[in-house]
Amino acid sequence: MPKPKSPARRRDTPPPKTANDEAAVLRGFLDYLRASIAAKVEDAPEPAVRTSQVASGTTLLGLVNHLTHVERAVFLGTPPRDWQATFTADDADDAHTVVTRYRHAIEEANLLLDDAPDLSAPLPRTAASRAAPSVRWALAHMIEETGRHAGHADILRELIDGTTGR
Repeated sequence: MPKPKSPARRRDTPPPKTANDEAAVLRGFLDYLRASIAAKVEDAPEPAVRTSQVASGTTLLGLVNHLTHVERAVFLGTPPRDWQATFTADDADDAHTVVTRYRHAIEEANLLLDDAPDLSAPLPRTAASRAAPSVRWALAHMIEETGRHAGHADILRELIDGTTGR
């Protein structure tokens, strides 16, 4: 009888080393989580990245697509019309396309954050439809949101091919 294939295990990436100021710590941990999310998807096999193995219907590509919309909504003030729809990636989008779109949203958010050193100040908004959150609130919320979905991504990736680790 053949020996069962042992699951792939990536070496865990340790938490970021940051400066001691609040903005550097918050941004360092957010970037750490963002990188963890992208890593879970980048080398995952098709079509498994878009196939759900859980009752909720959640997929790896759907999580990254959702987080792209959350980045844009929280930092750039452009929420989607339908939040539930953000959990599904377009059929034409492969993992590379979805991760590239996520990274682009992150770059846009980071450029905005680079120009917003005061954590108590509201994020700049082009439309005055809703009050803008403070930079501090937006960073804390994105750490929570990205961390929550990073845990989901860990489980989904392990179900796909046994890969664990950050």
